Parts: sequence; C-alpha cells; structure tokens
Amino acid sequence: MDLVATVSQSLARELGPLTPPPLVLPCGVALERFRPIPRAAARLALGLDADAPCLLFPFDPQRSSKRFDRAHELAGGVRVITLGATAPDHVTLAINAANAVIVPSDAEGFGLAVLEALACDVPVLATPVGVHAEALAGIEGTLCAPYDRDRWAAALAPALADPDPRVKGRARAAEYSSEVMAARVASAWRSLLASDPETY
Repeated sequence: MDLVATVSQSLARELGPLTPPPLVLPCGVALERFRPIPRAAARLALGLDADAPCLLFPFDPQRSSKRFDRAHELAGGVRVITLGATAPDHVTLAINAANAVIVPSDAEGFGLAVLEALACDVPVLATPVGVHAEALAGIEGTLCAPYDRDRWAAALAPALADPDPRVKGRARAAEYSSEVMAARVASAWRSLLASDPETY
C-alpha cells in the first residue's frame, strides 16, 4: 500500500511499527448539522419533560464495548436517552436536549460522538480512548478520565444542577470539521500523486 492512514493516533499505534508511519486523517464533524439548539426547544421537539434533567448515551445500548452499564450506573435514576433507534434527524435534538453526553467506552477507533457534542456546546464525560483526550483537553465543564463512578458523578453534578448547561466546545469541534478533514485527505492524496506522477 502506498498510503496508510488511520482516523486517530491510538488506532495508528495498534498497527505496530510501519515505515513510513501511518498518516492520521481524522473523521470530520458536520458543523452545519451539529450546532447549539435551545435546550427547551430540543426537549419539546422530542416530547421530553422541559424541566427534568436527562443524559445522552450516544450509542445503541446493545453495543457492549460502549458500556451502557456504566452510563446507567452513573445516571443514578436520571433519565438516559440512547441512540439505538433514534432517527438520524433527531440526533442533534437529542444532544441538545441532554444535560450532558456520556461516553464511557472501553475503546473507540475515533470518537465522533464527543466532537458532535462539543459542536453543540454540550458537556461531555468520556474515557481516554480514541480522540477523546485531545478533543476535550482544556475545555471547562468536560471530563476525560478512566471511568470511576465517584469521580464522574462529581464532574457531572454541575451539569445536572444547571437547567441549561453549556461548554465552549464548538471552536474545538471546528478543528475537526468535515471541510478541514476533507482538505487533509485531499492533501494526502495530492502528496502521493506528486511523489510519483507517472504511477498515479
């Protein structure tokens, strides 16, 4: 293969030593689709209680590696929305309806759900897999740490107490926008073409 690429550095490490090393070409988040929506409007559209806090587990609960058991434990009785059977056009509403997005996965190749939440300025708690650590670094109101119920519950408490908690995450998500990532892929292909124009 002339061009080897992965969507995250953690996935590249799983390939072992290669020469040249794999390029990291992350997935892109669609900023025009994933954007802040007033929480009250999102809950109204989904038929949710306007005042009761809720959390979003952005996966199908049947996917064991995503660890719905942890999200359920952390919620402690707070309603947890899941995306197992959610219509695609309702995903942005579900993110904005939640007080926080919970991503306690054992593993992620990338971790697009975290970036989609950041694009909506919604608090996120996630394990340090895939792109999570770099995506959440330095963003107040988020947590990236190994799952520990007490630590995660303490980090989650302010978001549950606030009727409309928000974080400043959209600028970070913009670094991974679909347009930016598409440009990186195109650049990688152009470099390959330039290296051997007769072959390509």
